[in-house]
Amino acid sequence: MENPNLNYLKEVSGGDASFENSMLTILKTDFPEELLSLKNFYEHKNYEELSLCIHKIKHKIGMLGMPMALEFASKVENDAKKGNIEQYTELVFILERINVYLKNQ
Repeated sequence: MENPNLNYLKEVSGGDASFENSMLTILKTDFPEELLSLKNFYEHKNYEELSLCIHKIKHKIGMLGMPMALEFASKVENDAKKGNIEQYTELVFILERINVYLKNQ
């Protein structure tokens, strides 16, 4: 199982600590809100909006150095567009781990 990390963010920043801090602040602000929205769309069976929300979150997963989770999120996104939400719970588990990681940064 992959763990979230800041390796990719540090790589693209080129050592610019200000950029890294700015991006981390955005992640810490946006991610919990998007996770809450995702859960709300699921509860209301709004699978089209759920897939759009997953699409937005995918970029953050990638920034946190989790390529396998990114690929999995893409699959769940495509499945949700078709009304198939069988793997939703597994995705939320990954996203909750990311959320805890961000809170501790």
